Amino acid sequence: MSNQHILSILQNKIKTIDNGDHTIHVVGPIKLPVELDGETVTFQWYSWLRRDIQKSESVEELITELNKVHYAEFQQSSVLVYGDFEQEEEVLIRMHSICHTGDIFGSQRCDCGFQLKQSMRMIIANGAGALFYLANHEGRGIGLFSKAMAYLLQEEGLDTVDANLELGFAEDARDYSEAIHVLKLLRQAPVSIITNNPRKVEALRDAGMDIVSRVSLWGESSVHNEKYLSTKVARSGHFERELAVK
Repeated sequence: MSNQHILSILQNKIKTIDNGDHTIHVVGPIKLPVELDGETVTFQWYSWLRRDIQKSESVEELITELNKVHYAEFQQSSVLVYGDFEQEEEVLIRMHSICHTGDIFGSQRCDCGFQLKQSMRMIIANGAGALFYLANHEGRGIGLFSKAMAYLLQEEGLDTVDANLELGFAEDARDYSEAIHVLKLLRQAPVSIITNNPRKVEALRDAGMDIVSRVSLWGESSVHNEKYLSTKVARSGHFERELAVK
């Protein structure tokens, strides 16, 4: 393919969000067939990249920088969209923090892997929705290596909150601002959010999103994650199973 033809393909598939001191480039939609429960379900996939510049650039300039700067060394976020997310009246969204141990290895120390797959099922059953998979959220924002150290402290009796605090981190350092900008790019109408975490609800509402309801998503409790789940409620303020946002 000629360089001009490549640029023409990408030109309409990359959108730029100007956000003051930085820009967010969103590429997609890309058809993504996903195997779920023995069936193939087709999502539309987008990924985004933050760049600390204060101006929009052409696709050609963006590609040139991508070849010079090792962005592959940094985590990047993405979103799976199902159905007519922009126009459907009732949609579900999930802001899912990356969890290397739970999402990839199936660790039972948390319920992240279960929540990831179950939220996809819920979005499909609803008919339309979006699952945001958020980079740089590992261990509630402290990173994978620090999360490993926190796990060692948890094995000595500390809960997830105190383990993070003892290592000098905030209890929860996650930021949802980039995901909210991408959400606003994809949809302006109200959404319902799949979460047990009131902070996620507050972050979206504070950013001007109309959250019409919250849908609870709890995994099964076991000897491996019982303390983790109870700490979410007792220390991190998560809604209990029977409560709902009004």
